[in-house]
Amino acid sequence: MAFTISFANQKGGVGKTTSAVNCAAAIGALGKKTLLVDLDPQGNATSGVGVPRKRLRASTYDVIIGRASASEAIIETKFANLSIMPSQISLAGAEFELVDMDNRELLFKNAIAEVEDNYDYIFIDCPPSLGILSINALAASHGVIIPMQCEFYSLEGLSQLMLSIKQVKKLYNTSLEITGILITMFNGRLNLSMQVLEELKKYYADKLFATGIVRNVKLSEAPSYGEPIIYYDKYSKGAKAYMDVAGEILERT
Repeated sequence: MAFTISFANQKGGVGKTTSAVNCAAAIGALGKKTLLVDLDPQGNATSGVGVPRKRLRASTYDVIIGRASASEAIIETKFANLSIMPSQISLAGAEFELVDMDNRELLFKNAIAEVEDNYDYIFIDCPPSLGILSINALAASHGVIIPMQCEFYSLEGLSQLMLSIKQVKKLYNTSLEITGILITMFNGRLNLSMQVLEELKKYYADKLFATGIVRNVKLSEAPSYGEPIIYYDKYSKGAKAYMDVAGEILERT
């Protein structure tokens, strides 16, 4: 049975999708059969692994509303041991369509159960909100990775996110745990970054990944070529960092 991890943060622009894509690719490169689930209507994780969003036979939207099975939506990528359940903009309407459905918080968990035994890891890229799609992801997960920047607002939002995760754990998924907090887009030359990092170490030392992701041009370029960083430029700092994070994920799970 797969170990399922959600990449979640209600704040946008923190490297959440970049981390989901690159951790999934790195885990696959380490020999683990991996499924990346794009649960964000923007669909950036889908294009980030080179899958065009037009003319998909099925997407996470179809799976979550019960119009297609999980296996019907999954596509094998050209990258080692990596498959994806892609997303389309239609997923944005799911927030409204799920309102009147029974057990709406557990729809994705029930749908993904069909394929859990086919993978070692399932990584879910959540939307940048704490709405019903993110709740569905967290309800279906064993762990959560929280990508965040070393900025004041990110630190403020972390407390809110922790409370939300605690609530989901209490109501829908008692086995949910924090796998780790991943520092992204780090700039060690900024005093604020160092101050926020020290605060995180003070309160969340046991949750912080030892590896942080520094700002890197190659990481920014890779999505436009539809490739994870370890395939776009395997010798870049970003590729090494995400391979190190993948090693930590294997140790923690």
